[in-house]
Amino acid sequence: GIGFSFWAIIWESPAKLYTLHMENQIKISCRGLWKIFGREPERILQGVSAGQSKESVLAETGHVVAVKDVSFDVHAGKIFVVMGLSGSGKSTLIRCLSRLIEPTAGRLNVDGDEVMEMDAKALLQLRRHKMSMVFQHFGLFPHRRVIDNVAYGLEVQGIKKPARQEKARQVLDLVGLKGWEQHYPHELSGGMQQRVGLARALAVDPEILLCDEPFSALDPLIRREMQDELLNLQKMVRKTILFITHDFLDAVKLGDHICIMKDGAFVQVGTPEEIVAHPCNEYVREFTRDVPRGKVLRVASIMKACPVVAGVDEDRDSILARMQAQQTTTAFLHGEGDHFLGIISAADLSRADNNGGSSLHALMKNDRPVISPDTRLEALVPLTAASDAPLPVVDENHTLVGYVDRTMVMLALGA
Repeated sequence: GIGFSFWAIIWESPAKLYTLHMENQIKISCRGLWKIFGREPERILQGVSAGQSKESVLAETGHVVAVKDVSFDVHAGKIFVVMGLSGSGKSTLIRCLSRLIEPTAGRLNVDGDEVMEMDAKALLQLRRHKMSMVFQHFGLFPHRRVIDNVAYGLEVQGIKKPARQEKARQVLDLVGLKGWEQHYPHELSGGMQQRVGLARALAVDPEILLCDEPFSALDPLIRREMQDELLNLQKMVRKTILFITHDFLDAVKLGDHICIMKDGAFVQVGTPEEIVAHPCNEYVREFTRDVPRGKVLRVASIMKACPVVAGVDEDRDSILARMQAQQTTTAFLHGEGDHFLGIISAADLSRADNNGGSSLHALMKNDRPVISPDTRLEALVPLTAASDAPLPVVDENHTLVGYVDRTMVMLALGA
């Protein structure tokens, strides 16, 4: 049941190892997937070249290439976002995964099972027990109360009414709708109705959630609330989620990986940070143009190696010589076990005597904040605004891994 399935995963110690193991597993694998709409899709597929445009195929054959040679993997417990403009093929793709729309060609594998080889009975089991869909327009039954809408999938599975209503109450509590069980959908706001749709999908305790633009019909404020709600739920339930959207802000906030789709094909796949920092072409660059880069990019993506790293027992003259060779005015000092201690300037170093580590230790500055490689750039703005001195970047063991400064942050935010 839901109670055991997600609380066990977020348990301490051995369960954390289990979670890491699960998230290294490929849950959904897609290879060479095509969907062509028309009278003779299989014949048309044989003549479509890799570089042929969707428009030319339509003009020459009257067939529509909706999904074009798509391959990707989704790991267990991750959110994979597919985004693109209207007509890019993203909604067709998500329906092909459960064969609600029959693919023209390709391979689909879910948990090691070949979906393309499943008969009608196996497909029904897949849709009822392993996958659930959350739709853009909620898809609630207006004549059913909230609790019965949420319990519908369990009803289809043949679960007795007391058991399915108890499960529905648990899930409604999970999505913040406790107390609304006996209301009808029209009595709820748009955001609340979308939560009911999400609860209905979660009630059957699926391993995979397929979300087709579930937030696009919501107002901006409610949309942000639902994004936060989904992320909070994901921390608890750790579902594998394939999320369709046309909004890049949805994608960068929710996605562990993002795919940009155009004319049925994948243009670029990567983490939000990779796509924002390194768009592969002008089309992707246009998608990312208005993204708040400070909320996406991390220190790890812009930091540089420290030009001079020295021990506190090192000779002063040798440190100064290396600083001169590297044309830098700052050295980073470490102690035993490469533990970062502080920074020292060339001016301070030149005033130190040559009595070993004690003089360097006394003159170094250790009042500069240290930052993690995972820190978002927006957090660096007040730090770099206050001083142009470099900021040391250290890992979880307080070992120096690089540095950033004001110029690097400004260039990254403005690029």
